Amino acid sequence: MITNFNKILVLAPHTDDGELGAGGTITKLIENGKNVTYVAFSTAEESVPDGMAKDILKTEVKAATQALGIKSENLIIFNYQVRKLNYARQEILENLIEIRKNNNFDLILMPSLKDIHQDHTTIAQEGLRAFKNTTILGYELIWNNLSFDTTCFIKLDEHHIQKKVSALHKYESQKNRDYMSEDFIFSLARTRGVQIGAKYAESFEVIRCVIN
Repeated sequence: MITNFNKILVLAPHTDDGELGAGGTITKLIENGKNVTYVAFSTAEESVPDGMAKDILKTEVKAATQALGIKSENLIIFNYQVRKLNYARQEILENLIEIRKNNNFDLILMPSLKDIHQDHTTIAQEGLRAFKNTTILGYELIWNNLSFDTTCFIKLDEHHIQKKVSALHKYESQKNRDYMSEDFIFSLARTRGVQIGAKYAESFEVIRCVIN
């Protein structure tokens, strides 16, 4: 079913969220000739480790999305202040509506509505408002989810997960975070695979399902 979608929009509150939540699925979609657009809303300049360029995450997200196969012209980067996206709700909604006007997306991948990070909550809520007539799947970032409905699984192969890991390795500024480790990425993919009798998978929450 995932290959029935042709134009996919990935909403990432911060650079790396889209890869962490859906990197394997993005790889599979692109492998099947689908058009994927990635939107990052914050480059988290205030959170960059000391000694690194403040705009390093902008450089890293370009490299990471390219590693997944996303075309450079399909990468949109905004520079909203990290942890304060909720103060810019209307502007973000207007950004999303403008993006919607120029495209005909049939699948949206965004954070779960149960994600408790304030920036992620904002993007999930405004994403739903902007794309309420479109199929929407919420990706999991388990360190932010007190609960998560595993109502959709995308079966993946080992090379999809390896490509996800390779993309995440582009984030040198974030390499010390536990959830960036190859072991963690593969372990979660195996866990989700076991739930559906597959070797690997990514799980999503069905937020909206539109059937033609």
